Amino acid sequence: MTNNEQLMKIDDLSVYLRVKKRTVYDWVKKGKIPAIKTVGQWRFKKETIDAWLENHR
Repeated sequence: MTNNEQLMKIDDLSVYLRVKKRTVYDWVKKGKIPAIKTVGQWRFKKETIDAWLENHR
């Protein structure tokens, strides 16, 4: 898996975006950020998050 294809956990994403984990959970709950729920846990595709960031500048 390349860096762009990696799946990040909530902890990883909060560090990557420099926001609190609670903020990430709120965004997921409100459908504001692209997320994948797998085996009861949220995952985030880095390339999708990067595209989301570009679109929300």
